[in-house]
Amino acid sequence: MQGLVKIGVIICDRYQGCAGGKCFRAIKERAGAFDIYKNKEVEVVGYTTCGGCPGGNIEYAPEEMKKNGAEAIHFATGMVVGYPPCPRICYFKKFIETKFGLKVVIGTHPIPEKYLNTHTALNTWNTLEWQKLTNPTLSDEATRLEYN
Repeated sequence: MQGLVKIGVIICDRYQGCAGGKCFRAIKERAGAFDIYKNKEVEVVGYTTCGGCPGGNIEYAPEEMKKNGAEAIHFATGMVVGYPPCPRICYFKKFIETKFGLKVVIGTHPIPEKYLNTHTALNTWNTLEWQKLTNPTLSDEATRLEYN
């Protein structure tokens, strides 16, 4: 391993009861958006929800994570695959990067196949913007099936 990277994870408030199983598994496997850390050790220094629409916790949680050493914030895959996906995700990303100087990565674990199928049928991600947002967690079919 070539060094340590400290990250924070922010999940959609709809999933406030989520224990983070897929996210933590993906960290261990360096799958989905965590593949950018293939040669690094990863330490999670914060894990919280956005605070619910319209994302009140986005204003405060990144600062706490930064105080704990976070170099990047990951928006959980649930913010992308939820029904509907978070409509403020791009604004939240810009806000955190501007206010706190932290890199924001869209996604954590690979998108499960069942979500890809539903969003494809709904034409949710058919714009260039959403294709860019889903790309870090899209993975291959075998991996998506493993995360179903």
